[in-house]
Amino acid sequence: MAETIVVDPITRIEGHLRIEAVLDNGVIRQASSSGTMVRGIEIILRGRDPRDAWAFAQRICGVCTLVHGIASVRSVEDALHYPIPANAQLIRNLMIAAQFVHDHVMHFYHLHALDWVDVVSALRADPQKTSELAQSLSSYPQSSPGYFKDVQAKLSRFVASGQLGIFANGYWGNPLYKLPPEANLMAVAHYLDALAWQREVVRLHTVFGGKNPHPNFVVGGTPSAISVGPSSQASNSGTALNMNGLAIVQDVIRKMQAFVEQVYLPDTLAIAGYYKDWFKKGEGVGNFLTYGEFPSEGKSIDDLSSLMIPRGIIVDRDLTKVQEVDLRAPEQIQEFVSHSWYDYSTGKNAGLHPFQGQTNLHYTGPKPPYEHLDSEQSYSWLKSPRWKNKVMEVGPLARVLMMYATGNKPARELVGMALSKLDLPTEALFSTMGRTAARTLESKLIVDEMQAWYDQLMANIRAGELETFNEALWEPSSWPAEATGVGFTEAPRGALAHWIVIKNGVIDNYQAVVPSTWNAGPRDTLGQDGPYEAALRGTELADPKQPLEILRTIHSFDPCLACAVHVTDPNGEELLQINVT
Repeated sequence: MAETIVVDPITRIEGHLRIEAVLDNGVIRQASSSGTMVRGIEIILRGRDPRDAWAFAQRICGVCTLVHGIASVRSVEDALHYPIPANAQLIRNLMIAAQFVHDHVMHFYHLHALDWVDVVSALRADPQKTSELAQSLSSYPQSSPGYFKDVQAKLSRFVASGQLGIFANGYWGNPLYKLPPEANLMAVAHYLDALAWQREVVRLHTVFGGKNPHPNFVVGGTPSAISVGPSSQASNSGTALNMNGLAIVQDVIRKMQAFVEQVYLPDTLAIAGYYKDWFKKGEGVGNFLTYGEFPSEGKSIDDLSSLMIPRGIIVDRDLTKVQEVDLRAPEQIQEFVSHSWYDYSTGKNAGLHPFQGQTNLHYTGPKPPYEHLDSEQSYSWLKSPRWKNKVMEVGPLARVLMMYATGNKPARELVGMALSKLDLPTEALFSTMGRTAARTLESKLIVDEMQAWYDQLMANIRAGELETFNEALWEPSSWPAEATGVGFTEAPRGALAHWIVIKNGVIDNYQAVVPSTWNAGPRDTLGQDGPYEAALRGTELADPKQPLEILRTIHSFDPCLACAVHVTDPNGEELLQINVT
């Protein structure tokens, strides 16, 4: 007997996401993913100076605090063929890498780990045994029995007060939770440790970009001019980057490395060991897309051969063949709106390349509020991006698979270590838990490269190479009358690119195709499920009233719906209300 369950909003994500699932005998026959919030950045940017675009585009999201800024400045630099200094690229590498590691750690402990960790169970743990477990996994110093006893007492006060605070509204006690109480207590302690850790690591962005969130950028380089004078003199140079600031960056890198190696990686492998059945669930489409990131030795982002994370396409799980991606080719990347709450002037079923993309405010079909999604018609504020009409998954799993497929030695060794420890085949990565593990493995690979980029930056400074900004093409008088550019990066959640059309010195069109649009978008003209929808199909729910299985798979993608949605009502009318009880 078929029934429909609704999870709205999906919590512990950025933005608002609704999942409707049609069940047959407790198994998801069809799932529909709906982005239920809106944005209008592309429209706001029309007619503006391209050099200012990053400051607006960066506000697409408050979680990925810099990647939209990076994509935006790179789109302008690409349009104007505008090279940046090697130091600027190294600084950008460090800033993007810090965003990755910070974001992945926060997602794991504060957004996703609670799908696997029963917080209330930690009250029954033996702190002595918890200490023994933690010390068997790593050399992390905060692993004494007294430390875990203090954490348990703090948690007990939450429960005794009748308010779990930050741990409220979980499905605690659900039989799907498999960790023993000691492992749960260890994870809760590390949840709290990660809160303190993240306050330290954001200092890297404040050193290079002046603030966090939303650090500063500039087309043509970075705004952090380097001062090599004494600290007292350097402090008079405003926002100049001095040796004190660089020492802070070094300290942050060490703290990031220590937490990933001593806490994040061991915790992920330990938790995954209790949920090995989830390495067989939630695969999805089996196609993977990366744009690439992290040029080596300060080389240009356009030097694709230098990228630590390669650009490419993997189709049908085939890791022996990587296909090429052309971000400018009109027949490759297109966005469809056949099941989205807006129209194209070229027709509801047409696909548009982002250079010709439309953010059309004149949709006339049925809108929210809704009782149930009309999945045969339009049911999301997200578009449906496709590569050559194929559905693509983006994100940490795509990147780890791409590095693995292209022979990246550290990636192959780290993946091999994890799979060996868990006694799993490579195919286990194509799963809900595979995504979660890939996010952790990627953090280790990236944090290990940060020291090399920092060392290269310091070597340049010692050699007298101080340039961080190229003034050559800053003035519009040197620009062509018309230009098009695409700026790409790998955001923590996956492949991100901004396409810009510049005419007579101002923005004529601007389109951002973001990771959660790729992953969370609705079905397309051909009826193909989006990655979220495909990953949920076939999932068996133990208790439809507590759909923990849906949360586990959706959270494994790390949704960010603030980035993914596009439009608003042209009259500013309220379209829906969300009541959280």
